[in-house]
Amino acid sequence: MRIDIEYLGGPEIAQLGLTNDEILEAVEAGLIAAGQGQTVIEPRMHLQPDPAFNGHFNVLRGYIAPMGLAGVKVVGDYHQNYQQGLPSEMALLNLFDPKTGAPKAVIDAAGLTDMRTGALTALGAKHLAPEAPKVLGHIGARGTAYWNVRLLDHLFDFEEIRVHSRRPESRDAFAERLTQDLGKEVVATADWETCLAGADIQVEASRLLEPAPLFKTEWVPKGGLVVPYGTMSTLPLDFTDQFDKFVMDDLGQLGAGPFGALRPHINAGKISTASFYAEIGEICAGMKPGRQSAEETILFWHRGLATSDIALGAKMLEKAREMGIVQTLRYA
Repeated sequence: MRIDIEYLGGPEIAQLGLTNDEILEAVEAGLIAAGQGQTVIEPRMHLQPDPAFNGHFNVLRGYIAPMGLAGVKVVGDYHQNYQQGLPSEMALLNLFDPKTGAPKAVIDAAGLTDMRTGALTALGAKHLAPEAPKVLGHIGARGTAYWNVRLLDHLFDFEEIRVHSRRPESRDAFAERLTQDLGKEVVATADWETCLAGADIQVEASRLLEPAPLFKTEWVPKGGLVVPYGTMSTLPLDFTDQFDKFVMDDLGQLGAGPFGALRPHINAGKISTASFYAEIGEICAGMKPGRQSAEETILFWHRGLATSDIALGAKMLEKAREMGIVQTLRYA
């Protein structure tokens, strides 16, 4: 029996021209399925080939029953790749038939990872942000950062957007690109405080070599939303004391792996399952309410869901088939 694999490389992904709404709707469908208990999500695994390489691989695995797809994504996370003219994150998504294990598709997942991460940030904010937020503060200028800002602004149309990253050339170019694409001024700030202090929504997607408490507790306004997902934590140990709700993408990832924005807080016993309010999928599916008052200060930590990769990958394949740009590879 012949088996073919559908393939989408970077050029095909670029041709798709997915809209903001297409990305958000695809990722939200995966979150709703998770909230309804129709998915299997396994905690991510890590492979660090050699500490001298200053990078590692993340392996994400999942299954979405309504879509009839299982998937495994492998993404390299090498923060010094810019020195070689390479993206910091490169990835492949592999889709399988969950009934037989037969491979179905291989998709370049570099852009997909950026899009689905931004969509998860935006969808979390859709349910958890204060009403009509006016100011966004964003740390980090990597690929996912672009989609964070773009999709958040698509939902909220901010009056003010501030961005910061360690390298001036990086943050300036990031702000210029966003200014052009969003049609409004995006300000590159010279430091963390100017970027974050008092912002209604604060996103931290930094690229540190090691943990450092750079995100100050006093910058978070009462009733704000904080979304930290840097690989290395930037949060002081007392940072989590101020929050009324702690939301995750998947509770199973609370204790998985050595990395993450809240890893020191978990290790110190500051965050546990007792601190946990809901998974974002439960909120998207209407199983639990999101924000319930203007006074709630909320922390949303997302580590990345394989189901988001699968859902967006399936949408990409659907549109690519309609456009006639899917490549076919012979498997057996």
